[in-house]
Amino acid sequence: MSVEATSQTQLSAAEVPEWEPPMPPTDLIFDDGEPLESNRHRIAMNVLIRSLESAWSHRTDFFTGGNMFIYYSSAQARNRDFRGPDFFAVLDVDSTTSRQGWVVWEENGRYPDVIIELMSQSTAQNDIGPKRDIYERIFRTPDYLVYDPFNPDSLQGWRLSQDNFRYHPLEPNDRGWLWCQSLGFWVGTWEGTIQRETAVWLRFYDRDRNLVLLPEEAAQQQVEQERLRAEQEQQRAEQERQRAEQERLRAEQEQQRAEQERQRAEQERLRAERLAARLRELGEDPDR
Repeated sequence: MSVEATSQTQLSAAEVPEWEPPMPPTDLIFDDGEPLESNRHRIAMNVLIRSLESAWSHRTDFFTGGNMFIYYSSAQARNRDFRGPDFFAVLDVDSTTSRQGWVVWEENGRYPDVIIELMSQSTAQNDIGPKRDIYERIFRTPDYLVYDPFNPDSLQGWRLSQDNFRYHPLEPNDRGWLWCQSLGFWVGTWEGTIQRETAVWLRFYDRDRNLVLLPEEAAQQQVEQERLRAEQEQQRAEQERQRAEQERLRAEQEQQRAEQERQRAEQERLRAERLAARLRELGEDPDR
């Protein structure tokens, strides 16, 4: 090859721009207009989010959300393959940042540490099938749980093994609760009324099996505790009043006994004086 041809080849190669990976899409959708399955599903989602936020109100190193899209690849975003867990939590991130959704490439590659899907008859197979596979293989989310708010016996969960990065079923305790290692809470059921709907809800419990309260429940508990303290103070004050009254009565009784003793002594003295006077009248010495 001639020197001229070689120079042209080198020039052509130099003119070719360096390859750069495609930029992630910026036209992301964060609301597809699809509502939750039911009002109970909406309440159940908010119960999990709000109770975790209440329990960790002193912390700023986590993010929790629900029914929010999670974007993890450009292909997924372009294909409109939305992933919106009903509840998820990510640890060791800044919770003060406002987010419309969770965009993995904007979060230093962080995926959720915990995902809970609230199943229904129409979503159950997807939740324990394709979705679980994605959370296992792509997200590698350590703790994944599912629950149908209309079926109290439907709670299931899996923990990602660090040996083979596969999900293994969580073993329930004696109450049927599952331990969520990432959060440090038990996940179990609780029957009661929330927002005027009575159902068996999915709730968090601490290591001592105490219910993790919603903000309004914590406020109500504080009011109840204050009421009990006020009643106890009132009872203690009444007991003190009764003790003081008993002491006053005892003092009065002691005073009455002392007065009776004084009167008896005075009567004895008078009797002795009368006896002495009588003896003197009879000419006898009363001291003899």
